[in-house]
Amino acid sequence: MPAEIRKTLLHVENTLIEGGKAAQTPLKMIAAMAVIRNPWAGQGFVDDLAPAIRDCAPGLGALLTEMVLDAAGGGDKVEGYGKAAIVGLNGEVEHASALIHTLHFGNHYRNAVGAKSYLSFCNTRGPANAPLMIPLMDKNDGGRRSHYLTIQASVADAPAADEILIALGASIGGRPHHRIGDRYQDLKELGHDADNPAAV
Repeated sequence: MPAEIRKTLLHVENTLIEGGKAAQTPLKMIAAMAVIRNPWAGQGFVDDLAPAIRDCAPGLGALLTEMVLDAAGGGDKVEGYGKAAIVGLNGEVEHASALIHTLHFGNHYRNAVGAKSYLSFCNTRGPANAPLMIPLMDKNDGGRRSHYLTIQASVADAPAADEILIALGASIGGRPHHRIGDRYQDLKELGHDADNPAAV
């Protein structure tokens, strides 16, 4: 069965001033969220999560991707992206992970925005109104620190104990006054190779 969706929510945040200084280009961050019934709720320990993943993840990925694209004005506008899930207290963190850590979910978003980077992520367990944290990174360049951002939100009545809150996040732009450089400059200064940044 496809995901049983109780509600969807769209969070749009525009930062106009940061550090007391007006942003030359305001930062827009978007979170598209769906509250669903946990497909494994009431079943005890389930060994094989794959059937429900294949049933639920593709539809959720398509729905949330469309919500992000509508708010952003198209996939080409999205610069930073990420995903997150919170499973209710009667579920396992594995249930949250199962629905977002699959190509059946993420490839809808990745393809729609033309991304090369992996989707940064957060998966946790919590009660209703638990903090939803969606880490973002540049969709094509994992070392571009200007786009290391986190969307913070919460849903007052979700997730219930037998629910999962699933989300995709996006940014249009990076931090307004980013000035910490990128990891490539650090690697150059340290004399390390980009393919072996820890020099081990």
